[in-house]
Amino acid sequence: MEIESISVFDMLKIGVGPSSSHTLGPWRAAERWLARLDSRGNIEKVIEVEVHLYGSLSLTGKGHATDYAVMLGLLGKDPETIPIEDIHLLIEGIKKENILLLNGIQKIPFDPKQHIIFNKKFLPLHANGLKFMATLTSGKIISKTYYSIGGGFVISEERKNAKLKVDMFNKFPFPVQKGTELLKFCKNEGLKISEIVLENERSLRNDEEIDHQLHRIWDTMLECMYIGCHTEGILPGGLHVKRRAFEMHKNLKSDLPYANPEEWLQTLRQTEVKFRQILQWVSCFALSVNEVNASLGRVVTAPTNGSAGVIPSVLMYYMIIENHAGNYEHVKQFLLVAGEIGSIFKKGATISAAMGGCQAEIGVSSAMAAGALTELLGGSPEQVLMAAEIAMEHHLGLTCDPIGGLVQIPCIERNSMGAIKAINAAELALGSDPSAAKVPLDKVVQTMWETAKDMSSKYKETSEGGLAVGVFLSDC
Repeated sequence: MEIESISVFDMLKIGVGPSSSHTLGPWRAAERWLARLDSRGNIEKVIEVEVHLYGSLSLTGKGHATDYAVMLGLLGKDPETIPIEDIHLLIEGIKKENILLLNGIQKIPFDPKQHIIFNKKFLPLHANGLKFMATLTSGKIISKTYYSIGGGFVISEERKNAKLKVDMFNKFPFPVQKGTELLKFCKNEGLKISEIVLENERSLRNDEEIDHQLHRIWDTMLECMYIGCHTEGILPGGLHVKRRAFEMHKNLKSDLPYANPEEWLQTLRQTEVKFRQILQWVSCFALSVNEVNASLGRVVTAPTNGSAGVIPSVLMYYMIIENHAGNYEHVKQFLLVAGEIGSIFKKGATISAAMGGCQAEIGVSSAMAAGALTELLGGSPEQVLMAAEIAMEHHLGLTCDPIGGLVQIPCIERNSMGAIKAINAAELALGSDPSAAKVPLDKVVQTMWETAKDMSSKYKETSEGGLAVGVFLSDC
């Protein structure tokens, strides 16, 4: 089987919540479709557009704002740069006027209730399918089908970009598909995992570009935690879920003044903590990110939006608890390792809850964070992969059963649990001899994929089983 290249920046993407597969992916698919129309000179010939959502995108699309995402994508807006405060204004404008400015230039009639069709049918390639259809001035109807395969990744049925990705992978100085291969490279070269990953990234972009993008990712994570810790109120969606990070933060923080996220980080380093406070801080950081995510805020997909709080909260734990001298170089090291571990899971299993349940989201993010933290704490490459294995081992079989199709219950709390498990997994690995481990990382990746295939579809982001049917919206 040919393997495609996966960069750290494929695993860690800046985007808008609440879901990487149900929001960011469809948004990116709409952008790709517009680019396709534009390359054929068809944008200004379009007189009508329909978007068909299939499978999981249909079943939980409303709760995950899939309809919002495709409309924003059709407008030509970019999830990395769109002002968050503009999102509701743009959507309300379309709903009120029943007009959409396609790619910002072509005015077409568009009624979301009529032109976005929710179809519970599953397409064969993936659970998250969507089709864009356009009627041209000539009367000709053209269409294109895409699949949002998790983590913001989007593919078409033809997979025209796949060969390019395979070629890129083959040009990596250290092409890695499995954990055993990664450890072999580390041993032969005498390098840490982060150093191996950096060399691969250098085959795609220069050091300045790598550092610029990693800075953007960390800045977005830090700002997201800052916003979440300083915003109170009720989350949207009808479940009446109260934001908790605000109160937790208020009760934990000191009285030292600060004016921005970086100053905030420095004051947190001066806050006395004991074990219970550490647990509370990690939970606070994780909750803060996913409350922002649930509010259509800007987060870093890591590796998904539903699990976006695990990696920043564990990295923040390192920065304010473990190492007060922690700086960008430590952040860089952490993100490089996390991205590589995530790519191993994507290559060998899945990071899509619609394919594998929540083990594919929280489980993978916990494994990524555990391994990354282990390297920062001085662990060997073998201990890094052992930590990742431990974290995933104790998420195997975790279902995705969001109440009301929303990313609020149980998704937000699961980020807190995944972060705590990651820290615990790192400590277990650091205190263990990896040569005596009974379960290697590659075996748990394979087991996760087998578990995913065995799992009932009602536990794969369809809201047709588990808590999603055990708890009624009317009870909330």
